[in-house]
Amino acid sequence: MMRALSHLALGSALALAACSAPDESSDRPDTARDFPEPHRPVSELGASQFSTEDKRDSQGEAQKVMDLASIEPGMTIADIGAGEGYYTVRLAERVGNRGRVLAQDIDRGVLERLGRRVDRERLDNVSIALGAEDDPHLPLESFDRVFMVHMYHEVGEPYAFLWRLWPSLKEGGKVIVVDMDRPTDRHGIPPGLLACEFERVGYRLEKTEQAPELSGYFAQFSRGAIRPDPEDIEPCTADAAD
Repeated sequence: MMRALSHLALGSALALAACSAPDESSDRPDTARDFPEPHRPVSELGASQFSTEDKRDSQGEAQKVMDLASIEPGMTIADIGAGEGYYTVRLAERVGNRGRVLAQDIDRGVLERLGRRVDRERLDNVSIALGAEDDPHLPLESFDRVFMVHMYHEVGEPYAFLWRLWPSLKEGGKVIVVDMDRPTDRHGIPPGLLACEFERVGYRLEKTEQAPELSGYFAQFSRGAIRPDPEDIEPCTADAAD
């Protein structure tokens, strides 16, 4: 039943996306224009498979990240930029039958392949949704954790994206980012710049961790006291990375 509903939701999302006409006067979506553009390069979309799953498991990557994020049975998790589903399937096992995982991506082909994997592996606690570069399209007050693993540097409209992500968190919910400390046009983002962008939209950095199991660093954010209006958001400058 869950798989059937997830595929129905995906089909509807794809149809709606196909009906949206692009604005020929700008590369920015119309829905992002109330928000500032980032004052930094944005990485091109990378391969949906960051590394082989066996190699990542041999390093203990997912286990370490889930431990740092305090993932427990029964939680509801969003896996943003899910790709081929490396974290999706491991999160699904970790949260168990009482938990739920929503796998989201902006690549339709990737989601179709992931949907077949979900069916093949009978992951009844996983659903699939199509997102956008400026909006993750997540249901309100639904998630204990939102994961963004090695993908945040590819978000072309970070301020709009993070602003619209905010209402999807439950009370006490956290956003988990794993990324590399390198320039944003080289598939990474310096920790200082990451923290600045989140904080400008009203999040609070709770902790960062370095660990040999990770190809990069771990950062955890929660919602701060207020979410600013879009016109009040001041974009971070390059020196925020220092």
